[in-house]
Amino acid sequence: MIHQIFTSDVEFELESGEKLNGIHLGYHSFGELNAERNNVVWIFHALTANSNPFDWWSDLIVSSPKFNVKTQFIICVNIPGSCYGSIGPLSINPSTEEPFYHQFPLFTNRDVIKAFQLLKEHLEINSIEMGIGGSLGGQQLIEWAITEPNLFKTIIPLATNAKHSPWGIAFNASQRWAIENDPSWVLNINDAGVEGLKLARSIALLSYRSAEIYNQNQLDEIEDVETAQKFEHKAISYQKYQGQKLANRFNAYSYYLLSKMMDLHDVGRDRGGLKNALANIKAKTLIISISSDLLFPVAEQSFLNQNIQLAQHCVIETNYGHDGFLVETTKIDKLISKF
Repeated sequence: MIHQIFTSDVEFELESGEKLNGIHLGYHSFGELNAERNNVVWIFHALTANSNPFDWWSDLIVSSPKFNVKTQFIICVNIPGSCYGSIGPLSINPSTEEPFYHQFPLFTNRDVIKAFQLLKEHLEINSIEMGIGGSLGGQQLIEWAITEPNLFKTIIPLATNAKHSPWGIAFNASQRWAIENDPSWVLNINDAGVEGLKLARSIALLSYRSAEIYNQNQLDEIEDVETAQKFEHKAISYQKYQGQKLANRFNAYSYYLLSKMMDLHDVGRDRGGLKNALANIKAKTLIISISSDLLFPVAEQSFLNQNIQLAQHCVIETNYGHDGFLVETTKIDKLISKF
């Protein structure tokens, strides 16, 4: 396992027209590139994950024969705007010699792919055997498969979509509102908006999990009112715990910007619409849905299946909600192997 930093000093122009005097990307790689430089498995991480899939998808990576470091070059890159090695709001702005903070520009998924392409060229990768990613990572995978139709042999987007829905945008906007209402958000400090970030995570969890899982795992067993008044419900303490857990490892700047990145996802923009854009994908495609996904409902993956030429669609039955794409690794492995 190798963690590396790729640096490009070339001016980087964003889809918005804003420019950066170069960028850097943090990434993990496993295994070695073959002579043809085509034995590549490119993993795309979700919103708050890092570039080491062994931290958040280890059950899949370790158990599946499709992720074999002896024969394949496995790579995962931290999204620009995040806080795990790539350029982001806490990076130093060369014009001020201070962190960017609120001045860091918004990256879209297309900007992310443009950055990933620089790394791909640096590594002299000729083709990618398999691309796989869920949620925000799945959005980026689809975007790249459209941008370079001949690059991927196989793509596996999980629990994702072609355009972020008003429903998903509403969830993200509510989370950003929580951050904006934190009095510290206006300050130029590393932990600006941290209390708002905790609340934002609490809101997000309601879209990541299902009612069944909450009712199963956070059920109170207190029988009398007097005791119940003295102790917090398990569901309340769980929300607080998850908010603090994220605040310990992430920052509000990145969370705020990456949620906007997701909101702007639309592969049909400037391409004649969604169907026209998806028709450009040439890779053999396995689309995986989570039956109880509230945030990315199955209908959104059905739309992908209907409009990608070489597509197959499978639905995993589970009560885990959107997070099922991170939890149901045994079922995912079976689908990939069968595919």
